[in-house]
Amino acid sequence: MGSKTKKVGAAGKFGAGYGTNVRKNFNAIEVLQRKRQPSPFCPNGRAVRIASGIWKCKKTGKIFAGPSYSLTEKK
Repeated sequence: MGSKTKKVGAAGKFGAGYGTNVRKNFNAIEVLQRKRQPSPFCPNGRAVRIASGIWKCKKTGKIFAGPSYSLTEKK
């Protein structure tokens, strides 16, 4: 059997009851926050999101606070 979330991505856990726009917006935020971000501590390091506003540099191991979804702002 195929995966239920192939088309809808991470929003597949909501089912059809929430509407397409809500699920589309959720997917956009989910992809952005799960992506590895550039670390502010070292130029080659990467930061991953641990929780809302809590980030960890993979190279140095430093845990720091920042924006909720992404370290780089979209303009």
